[in-house]
Amino acid sequence: MKIRVLVTGSNGQLGKTIKDFSNDFTNTIDFVFLEKSKLDITNSKVVEHLFKEHNFDYCINCAAFTNVDLAETETQKALDVNAHAVKNLAVNCKQYNTTLIHVSTDYVFDGSKESPYLESDITNPINTYGESKLLGETYIREHLSNYFIIRTSWLYSKFNNNFVKTIFNKLKANEKLTIITSQKGTPSSCRDLSEFIFFIISKKNTSYGTYHFSATGETTWYGLALHISKYLNKSSNVKPIQNYPTKAQRPLYSVLNNKKVEQLYNKPLKKWKDSVDDVLEHLTKE
Repeated sequence: MKIRVLVTGSNGQLGKTIKDFSNDFTNTIDFVFLEKSKLDITNSKVVEHLFKEHNFDYCINCAAFTNVDLAETETQKALDVNAHAVKNLAVNCKQYNTTLIHVSTDYVFDGSKESPYLESDITNPINTYGESKLLGETYIREHLSNYFIIRTSWLYSKFNNNFVKTIFNKLKANEKLTIITSQKGTPSSCRDLSEFIFFIISKKNTSYGTYHFSATGETTWYGLALHISKYLNKSSNVKPIQNYPTKAQRPLYSVLNNKKVEQLYNKPLKKWKDSVDDVLEHLTKE
C-alpha cells in the first residue's frame, strides 16, 4: 500500500523541488500537492475537511510567510501563516494520526553564539519572522508527538526568488553588486533538504523531534555572492559592505550544527559550495 503524503505550500521553492523529486517515488508514495490558492492552511475548517477526506500518512508543510522585512509591518499575516496555521495542521495531524514534517528556520536564534547552534540551544528570535516561526514550533510540540521539525538556513533553489538565483541573474546581466559581510550562516539547497525529507519518509523508524539541516561550512552573504561571481568569472562585479539598514534585525551568526542529521544519514552532508554549484549548473542550462 502506498504512503499518502500531503505537501502544503507546493508553489514555493521547496514545494516545487519536492515535486521535482516526487517522480522518482511514484511506485511507493501518493502525493497531494496543494498550493495556497487550493489550500489556505489558515482556515481551520478547510484544513479539517481535507484531512477528513484523505488518509494522509505524512504532511510536509512547506507553506510559510518568508519575507523577513515585510513581517515587521505585516505582523498578523506572518503569525497567521507561520504559527496559527501550523497549529491547524498540528491539531488535524493528531486527530487523523498523520506525521507532520515542518520546515523551520535558523532565525529562531539571536545570533549571539560563536559556534554552530545545537537543536537543544535556547531560542531567542530577534525579529517578527523568527518569533512567528518559533511559535509555530511551540504549537507543534504542544499538540503532537509524531513530528519532525527541520530547522534550515538560507534556502535557495532554481525555483522562484531567492538569493542565489537573484545574484546569478544580476551578475549575468553584468550588474555591479555590494553585499554585506556582517551576517554569517550556511546556504542550504532545497534539493538537499528534499532528499533528507524523502529519507525520513522512507526510513520510517527515524526518531521524532527537532533536526538542524544545512550544508556543511559557513560563509557570509558576501562570501556566497563572491562564490557565484567566480563561477561566472565576474568577481570584480561584487564588492563587500559591512552592513546596510533593514526593517528587520538579523542574527549575526546563525550557523546550524547538523551532526544529528549526519549521524542519522551515516554519511557527511554536502559542502555548501558543492550544493550551490549544482544549482548554478541548472540555472546555466536554462
